[in-house]
Amino acid sequence: MTMKTEGRQIDRPEPRWQALLAFVAVAAIYLALPRSLIVGPTWLLPTLIGVLLAPTVVTHRLGRLQLNRILGFATSAVITLALIGSVVLLVHALPSRKEPPLQLLYSAALLWLTNVIVFALWYWRIDGGGPTRREEQKEFGSESFLFPQMQIPRDERSEFSCVRWRPHFVDYLFVAFTQSSTFGPTDAPLLARWAKVLAMIQAFISLAIVVLLISRAVGAL
Repeated sequence: MTMKTEGRQIDRPEPRWQALLAFVAVAAIYLALPRSLIVGPTWLLPTLIGVLLAPTVVTHRLGRLQLNRILGFATSAVITLALIGSVVLLVHALPSRKEPPLQLLYSAALLWLTNVIVFALWYWRIDGGGPTRREEQKEFGSESFLFPQMQIPRDERSEFSCVRWRPHFVDYLFVAFTQSSTFGPTDAPLLARWAKVLAMIQAFISLAIVVLLISRAVGAL
């Protein structure tokens, strides 16, 4: 492992299994939704995720970086469209009262969790040009988020084990979780405009689920 003592550059591979597990979790959550909240056949989204993930992993290992990036964006776009479609169907299902209140609460919770995972994957995919570019540049910190580790003075980073730090998927997952929970950034302020736009979309979806859907479902109990 190589590292400049100034603490600006690192050489440590970024684990990809966390993001792969997140895609699998989205597919599993989708299968757990009621049939009335699924766009298209039940098997469609999990199949698309599997079909796109397999070549994504292969192109990464073969060094086909541009194709890998395109496939990564395509997979994230597919799960985002599926999320939006399910949220629209959930909103449509409320006035009809076809679903029991507890079923609506269960569905809303699953979609809220999906919202967190989907946007965590977007943050992870775009920040600093994506995981492959971040790994190539071997730079400390992030370009689009101001994580707490980045605010520690350089000469004090070794004391906090932050001298070799750069964000991994779990860090973006935490950012997405706080965005959906508080409807705004907490410990990692947003720096890039694209991150602010995505955060607004994520907060809007979360607000629709939490305030409109869950509150009305509880009122029907």
